[in-house]
Amino acid sequence: MTDYSLSPWVRALSSSIKRFGEFKTAAFCYALLLSASLILSSMFYYVAIGELHIVDILAVVFFAAVVSPLIITVLLNSVRQLDASYAYLDSATKQEKLLNQTLKDNINRLNIEIDERKMAFHAKHRAIEELRREIAERKKTQQELAQQGMLLRSIVDSSPDLFYYRDNNGVFAGCNKMFEEVMGKSSSEIIGKSAEQIFPTHFLSQVLTTDEQVEQTHKPLTIDVGYEVEGEKRWFELRKLPFINDEGDYIGLLGFGRDITSRKEAAQALETAYKDKGKFIATLSHELRTPLNGIVGLTRMLLDTEMNKQQRSWCNTVFSSAETLGNIFNDIIDLDKIDRDQLDIATDSINVSDFINDVVNFAGLIAEQKELEFNIERNGKLDVYALLDPTRLRQVVWNLINNAVKFTQQGRVTLECSRENREEGPWLVIKISDTGQGIPQEQLARIFDMYYKAPDLKGTNAIGSGIGLAVTKALVSAMKGTITVNSTEGEGSCFTVQIPLSLCVAPTEQSYVGRGLYILLVEDVPLNAEIATNLLEQRGHEVLWAETGEDALSFVETEDDLDLVLLDMQLPDINGDVVAKHIRSDSHFDKLPIVALTANVRSAEEELEGISIQGALAKPINTVKLDKMLADLFDIKQAKCTEPQLKVSKEALKEINAHLLDVETIEDFVNSMGLEVFKRSSQLFEKLNPQYQQEMLTSLNSNDREEYKSVAHKLKGAAGSVGLNDVQLHAKVMEYGAIEESDEVLQNWLDVLADKINEGQQALHLFLQQLE
Repeated sequence: MTDYSLSPWVRALSSSIKRFGEFKTAAFCYALLLSASLILSSMFYYVAIGELHIVDILAVVFFAAVVSPLIITVLLNSVRQLDASYAYLDSATKQEKLLNQTLKDNINRLNIEIDERKMAFHAKHRAIEELRREIAERKKTQQELAQQGMLLRSIVDSSPDLFYYRDNNGVFAGCNKMFEEVMGKSSSEIIGKSAEQIFPTHFLSQVLTTDEQVEQTHKPLTIDVGYEVEGEKRWFELRKLPFINDEGDYIGLLGFGRDITSRKEAAQALETAYKDKGKFIATLSHELRTPLNGIVGLTRMLLDTEMNKQQRSWCNTVFSSAETLGNIFNDIIDLDKIDRDQLDIATDSINVSDFINDVVNFAGLIAEQKELEFNIERNGKLDVYALLDPTRLRQVVWNLINNAVKFTQQGRVTLECSRENREEGPWLVIKISDTGQGIPQEQLARIFDMYYKAPDLKGTNAIGSGIGLAVTKALVSAMKGTITVNSTEGEGSCFTVQIPLSLCVAPTEQSYVGRGLYILLVEDVPLNAEIATNLLEQRGHEVLWAETGEDALSFVETEDDLDLVLLDMQLPDINGDVVAKHIRSDSHFDKLPIVALTANVRSAEEELEGISIQGALAKPINTVKLDKMLADLFDIKQAKCTEPQLKVSKEALKEINAHLLDVETIEDFVNSMGLEVFKRSSQLFEKLNPQYQQEMLTSLNSNDREEYKSVAHKLKGAAGSVGLNDVQLHAKVMEYGAIEESDEVLQNWLDVLADKINEGQQALHLFLQQLE
């Protein structure tokens, strides 16, 4: 602030004006001037003249009084102007200071802003450089992606597999050259179009159904699809996969297809070859069975004549050998079962000691032919009845004895049979040892391989087909046993067969007036087939089982000795009425009786109206009605049985939930087949029913109502066969409602089914305990 110096009088006058106002200050100054003029004039005249003149003094005072207002006015105006000037200067000074400060602040801010702009400028340059580098990298990445895209597109287009992509609206969004070739359209004609616009009408239903399944389940699906390409039908293994985003939403469908035409053709050729092989083997089997039937018939006639003990023993051996050979012929028809290790084991109640005696007769004869010593050793209690397959076990033992005799030039062959009681139960151990050439140690690991023949002592392959030991091992495994071999080259070999024994009671003696029948049983439920086979075989008949309609037709064409066809009406591939029509379409089979097996006799008769059949049996099969049907058709009558009939008392029925069971059916089957056989059937049902429940659950999850219905039908028949009446009725409801009811109802039926099966099986176990 500028320092402005003023006179003290001026400052005092200015201060008085500010303090007392202009009027009072002017009055004070006026009085002061008059006083000063009076004093000064008096002093002047007194000093200058030496005397005071009032008139002169008054004149001076008067003059001062007149002039003073003007002077005071000028003075006050000057002071006022000086104050204004001073105030202005002071304000200007303050404004200048404020302006200077503002200017300094602006300069500081400007400097800061300049610094910031410099920093921003540098940052901008750095950002530009970064952007340039990013642009360069992005261009490089885009080029690489473009190259990768071109490479991927080239790979996809050059792939022999077809590929396409469809969005969640079913519109094609991409495909490769193979798909264009199959469709016969370019990508421009496919992309942007829906399935309805691309696929032919007859093919569209399958496409939309599988697409909907993938979309709903979010799971991949693989199907075989036949599609006509350029007038030629080609097969593709099509895999459909859901396209899911990060949120788990379905946004499209990916399709991959591989051309499997050659595989399909190979499979069809293989199937044809299998059928041709089956027909050839069946024809060969038939030609061999004709003389074999003569052996069996003549042997039966010899057994009816008077013979000594040794002659009867020989005849029994001939009869057993012929019977075993006949059963082997039946197995040869289905060699594919051996390839898949699916040999069927049909157990029966046999006396173990009698079985060994038959084997000894055979072994002694073939050993005698080579002048070899044959020894038999028995250990443990063998005079018991057990559930064994005599044909299969005899085939195993005879095969091993034949090998022992064949590879032994001198010395002996020993058959050792033992019964061992182990923690898991009794076992039958059979050892066949010889003093032959033995087997080299390095060959033992492969001795049971199919078509493998160990070299003999001369280094050449042994005589034979090389399948005997492989089939033997398969048979032993099917009987849940084991077979091992120990051998020392030049000293001999020892084969050990171990089979678990299921002890049982002696079978009920039954006889029939008339000849045994060769019956074709067509039944898709294994449990029903086992029960029906047991019933027929106990009546002295030979049973050939077909699980499907196609198998049944094949057997009818190849088996000329068939006496009867027991035909289930509902089969997995074709219905029974179609099978019957095919049989009746060939006049060669006009005299072949056909009897329908069905849960509803009236319905079956309506379905078979116009087709020549000889009757219908309700399932489960009633033994009285079965015997009556056989008696009417073939004049076969059952001899009266003197064995006591097993029956549960009314008091015992009150203690169990007998209302869950078909008591009459169970008692009928038990008295006809024996308690142990029926127990095996009930155990088979316990083994199969979890599989049936799982198959129905799987078909329900895949929305395959027809499969659900088919499995329910099988379960219904199986439950009825073992007398689970409540389960059978529930399965019947499930079968008839499988197509129309909702998924919730079908699932609820499954839950109820599990409870009913558990309750029924508990009741059945208690019921069977009462029969023991």
